Parts: sequence; structure tokens; C-alpha cells
Amino acid sequence: MTGTAKARSAAQDPPGIDAATVSRWLAATAGLRAPLRFTRIGHGQSNLTYRVDDDAGRRVVIRRPPLGELARGAHDMVREHKILTALAAEAVPTPRPLAISTDPAVTGATLYAMEHVDGVVLHTGTSARELQPRERHRVGIAAIESLAALHEIDVDAAGLGDLGRRESYAERQLRGWDRQWEATKTRELDTIEMIGRALRASIPPQPAAALVHGDYNLANLIVAPDGELRAILDWELSTLGDPVADLGTILCYWPDQTEQAIPEREPLSLLPGFCSRQELIDAYCAAAPGRDLSGLQFWLALATWKLAIIFEGITRRRLEHAGNSRTSPATLRRTTEHLAELAATLI
Repeated sequence: MTGTAKARSAAQDPPGIDAATVSRWLAATAGLRAPLRFTRIGHGQSNLTYRVDDDAGRRVVIRRPPLGELARGAHDMVREHKILTALAAEAVPTPRPLAISTDPAVTGATLYAMEHVDGVVLHTGTSARELQPRERHRVGIAAIESLAALHEIDVDAAGLGDLGRRESYAERQLRGWDRQWEATKTRELDTIEMIGRALRASIPPQPAAALVHGDYNLANLIVAPDGELRAILDWELSTLGDPVADLGTILCYWPDQTEQAIPEREPLSLLPGFCSRQELIDAYCAAAPGRDLSGLQFWLALATWKLAIIFEGITRRRLEHAGNSRTSPATLRRTTEHLAELAATLI
């Protein structure tokens, strides 16, 4: 190939993907045949995920870290692949991993392939309206039943006992998000500091450590037209810790009223048919009898506080890279403030 042809090929490659070498790797490991079509899934700042199709109708999903310099230990594809491999034998719906490459010659970073799971990801009002109210109700119950099943996994028997420290999960979360706030804040916000202090003073006792997803919400679930759960996605933040944290996270993203919602985003859970927060809690109690939920308010407050910090980070990226978001910095700052105030009411 001439230098001009190589430059033309590189210009056509999706971000983070060397199409030629990845195509050869997928041919050898997943049975796909070039030419392949790469379609970006999601447009966030985290791991890059692509659907890959060939002309024979075969389809897989590949995932690699984001471009640029990475924090130590972040975006660990080997770790994600290990989790999916372990969960393939468990009663928790996840995409089946197909292959992994740690050779940077393939596309400059660790890369893994997993099966493509058909279904709907409820990340917009448009997608949620594809389901009828009865199916929307089933989504909530199915999500909670699978969450309870996840928390019942014997991590040692599954080969995940070394995934992380088992003790002091709340303390580790608070330290990590305190650091995140200091690293990304664009102004002083006393409410964030106050909530952090209040959370540190009210940490509930931790039960035996379970496998926690770390970011359990509708946008990380694939559902069937009947509302059944087909796959749980995005295991980047999964570790060992207090399982009630996951319940607090999904409740944070599942408002009962407009005032609890993330500003500028349509609150899907307010559409007809979706469960109330209390119905989700009741479903978890039914699926995990005996689980102590006395710390749930703490974990809901922490999840809301954490989301406020995440939006401050989005604000910083928006200020530093004007093209990263269509939302203005002023609007993003108001979102951080609203979530911080909401978290304060939960302490």
C-alpha cells in the first residue's frame, strides 16, 4: 500500500480503531469476514464501543479504552472481560465475551469482542415509548430481580474474589469522589463539601461484600419488547462492596417526581407504566429476602452527590473543549447545584 493509500485508509478508520488490523483479528477470533462496518455505540467520554457487521449478517460488539492518557487502573478491558467471562456461567444476563487482545499492534490498546444482544436501550424518551406501559412496568421488576441475583453470586466460586477489597466500600467511594471533586471542580460549592462531611459521619455498617455493578441504571440495560431484561452492560466500575449501593444508584436515576430528575434530561421513569421507587424497593425485598436495607438512604444520597460531581466534571470538559457538549456550561453548573441540593435533602 502506498503512503497516500495508507493515509486515506487511516482517515476512514473509526476513532481508536485500525480497521484493517481489527478486521483481521475479528476474522480469526469471531468468524467475521471483511469488509466490516463499524458503528459507534454511545458518544460518551468513557470506553469506546462499536457494533461491527459483516456482509453475511454476522455482528459483534467491540470495546476499547478511550483515546488519550489514562489514569492508572482506569478503563481496564482485561478486568471487564474477566467479569463477563465469570458471569457467563451465572444467572445474570450479560453479553457473552468472544475474544480479547492485549497486543497494542491490533489497534493501539487492549480490545475485546462480545456477542451483540438485540433489544432496546432505554436511554431516551423515544426508546422508552417503544414499550407499552405494561412492558415498562416489567422493565423495573426485571431489572431489580437481576440485580438481586447479581448480589447473590458467590464471588469466590465465580473466580471474582480478587476483584477488589471487600471491606470499607463506602469509605473508598467517599475518598475517590472527594478526589474527583478536587480534580474537576470549576468553582467552590459549599454544598458538595457539606454533603461529603455528612456522608462520612453516617456510613452504615457493611454486610458481607457482594459483587456490585457500580453504575446500575436504565442506560446500561438491554431489554426485550416484552420488558424482560436481556443484558446488563458496562462493567467498568464493578467491584466488591455493599450491594445496597447498586439499589441506591438505580433509585437515583429513577425519579418519582420531576423535582428529583436530572435537569435537561427527560425523566423516563415518570412515563406511564414505570414502577415507582417504592415498587422497586419492594421488588428487591421480595427477590432478596433478609437483605438489610437500613443503609439505603445513605446510598441514595451518595449516588446523588456522586452524580453532581460527575456533572461538574462534564462542565470542566465543556469549558476546556467547547465541542464536547451542546449544553452550555451555565446549564451544566445549574445541574450540579440542583443535584447537590437534592442530595442534601437526603442526608
